[in-house]
Amino acid sequence: MVQHLVALAPTFLVLAFFFLGPFNWSRSHTWARTITCAFVAAVALRYMVWRLVETVLPFPNDGPGFYWVWFLFVVEILAVFEVVLFLILMSRSVDRSAEVDRLAQAFFDRDEDELPTVDIFIPTYNEPLDVLERTIIGALSLDYPAHKVKVFVLDDQRRDWLKAYCEARGAIHVTRPDNSHAKAGNMNNGLKVSSGDFVAIFDADFVPYRHFLRRTLPFFSDESIGIVQTPQHFFNTDPVQSNLGLENIWPDEQRLFFDEIAPSRDVWDVSFCCGSCSIARRKAIDVIGGFPTESITEDLLTTLAMLNRGYKTRYLNERLSMGLAAENLTGYFVQRERWCRGGIQTLYLHNGPLRGPGLSLFQRVMFLPISWLVQYLVRFTILVVPIIYLWFGVLPLYFTSAADYVSHQVPLLAAYFLLMLWITPTRYLPLISSAVGAFATFRMLPTVISSVVRPFGKPFRVTPKGSGNEVGGFDGYSLAWIASLIAITALGLLINVVPETSHVTGQFSPVAACWSGINILVLAIASLICFEKPRRLFHAFKLDEPANVDGISGRVVSLALDKAVVNVPAGASLQSKTVTLSLDGFEPFNAELRQVTQRRRSISRTGDKQSYYLHLHFELDGQARDELIVKLYTGRYSQDVPDIDKVAVSVNLFLRTFGRTRGL
Repeated sequence: MVQHLVALAPTFLVLAFFFLGPFNWSRSHTWARTITCAFVAAVALRYMVWRLVETVLPFPNDGPGFYWVWFLFVVEILAVFEVVLFLILMSRSVDRSAEVDRLAQAFFDRDEDELPTVDIFIPTYNEPLDVLERTIIGALSLDYPAHKVKVFVLDDQRRDWLKAYCEARGAIHVTRPDNSHAKAGNMNNGLKVSSGDFVAIFDADFVPYRHFLRRTLPFFSDESIGIVQTPQHFFNTDPVQSNLGLENIWPDEQRLFFDEIAPSRDVWDVSFCCGSCSIARRKAIDVIGGFPTESITEDLLTTLAMLNRGYKTRYLNERLSMGLAAENLTGYFVQRERWCRGGIQTLYLHNGPLRGPGLSLFQRVMFLPISWLVQYLVRFTILVVPIIYLWFGVLPLYFTSAADYVSHQVPLLAAYFLLMLWITPTRYLPLISSAVGAFATFRMLPTVISSVVRPFGKPFRVTPKGSGNEVGGFDGYSLAWIASLIAITALGLLINVVPETSHVTGQFSPVAACWSGINILVLAIASLICFEKPRRLFHAFKLDEPANVDGISGRVVSLALDKAVVNVPAGASLQSKTVTLSLDGFEPFNAELRQVTQRRRSISRTGDKQSYYLHLHFELDGQARDELIVKLYTGRYSQDVPDIDKVAVSVNLFLRTFGRTRGL
């Protein structure tokens, strides 16, 4: 008993530190972040010293087990190196909203004719009108003098219908004879036909908020700023949220980066352009010879090329646009494989982090694609270590005792998880985050390996978005890996539980059993992501505004480009399924009543049994549709999940396991 308490003492120390320190400190204070990150780094260093001295060096050189132990230790070194870089990065953070408030007063305190000119680039390849119309209308509605801004739709499929749409709305339709160098080449062609002082870039699915330019342009008062990047927010759920049944209660996967990591990168001057939702100084673009075409991630390479010439990328953590997250697993992996391959490509380029001139040592290290190179190797290793032990009896380390193991590894895991819960309180849950990482591993690890061996040669692939992606799918490849690992792990446990078939003994067996159980749970959750749910083409926004249906006053609680849900009193009576809907700021229009419910079908909303919800469908066109696009997509509403409801997450995962889903 005493031995067990002694073994747990370091873990108790970690818990005491966090509950007496960071959990009572504001994470906005640099001193609090620095102390906390330094403490976790010290715990990690203690663990690695123990691993080397007590569990690696003493291992006898008597066969394959020796090389296995050293391989695992090298993998751990890589993992800890990534963690240490993360700790250094997260030890500081910055919020530049107050700074831009101050800069904006001086920047806009002049005559309109003295304001700089801005070109809006909307590069497009195969996106349908239901995607493009939102972005084009949003760009044309920016709160900036009309004679100072031009919207260029850069069409790499040379579509006549898109040309006609642009001409009708007042945007400039631009084509080129070929599609050389994909998106970067398309934007370079746009530079040839435009002349604005600044170039704002929005992917075809991203809609700028009306005040985008008023919040970003003031940073360029500093001549050393080449790019201002803003976060990417989404009006739909990504495949992880949807397939796990966690809509409205779990944030999209990119929130951790854009809300937490990007502000920390900014304070260290290692921010980078993410392509869409950014604005660049044309002079800086010209200095580097246009958008770089050597990599399929031209955005990251643009930042590096500008850093080579003394121009920094600034990050403003304000929601200034909304776009489409990957709508299905195909798009999810197309996107991430492109990011991964592009990041690794920079290692081989003359203007990349290794060879590019003008970069400090810190910048070179922070721009290395460490996360892509390490995370999937580490995750796969975690999944196979207990399997190797259970089936072949090969130890992953020179095992001293269970108490020794608990004394060193458990404090490290506790310190890391508590750090993440403190520093990213609304963006992280260990079990869910581990499951998402495990799910991605089986497709991403081969991409990492192929990118290292043969970084160039694969063409740029556009993420599929818009109409045509509503139907649910099934990721059989990932599920086969997941099911196989679950089966092999479970069978290995079963074999070693039965005395007649057991072939592993010793104190590591309980550790392996616990490790295996956690892996099975993580993989089980990951398996749910493989089953896609059908999607809506147009995405509804939650709101609470007055509405009128055939003279009956109510509240519109959900609104999309093709549908509204209106809450009316229980005694309301309608004479026809064709009704007239009136919304504030709009002329009345016809809608079709398709359904009446008493409670909205979501356990995260209480509903009102004394009221009815009218589900109205409609089709708007022309100016009315454009006005509704502006209303919904240019800054008034948000689909962000402000906090994680841990109880709701648990309940929804349980329901999803049995095929239950939640409606809008």
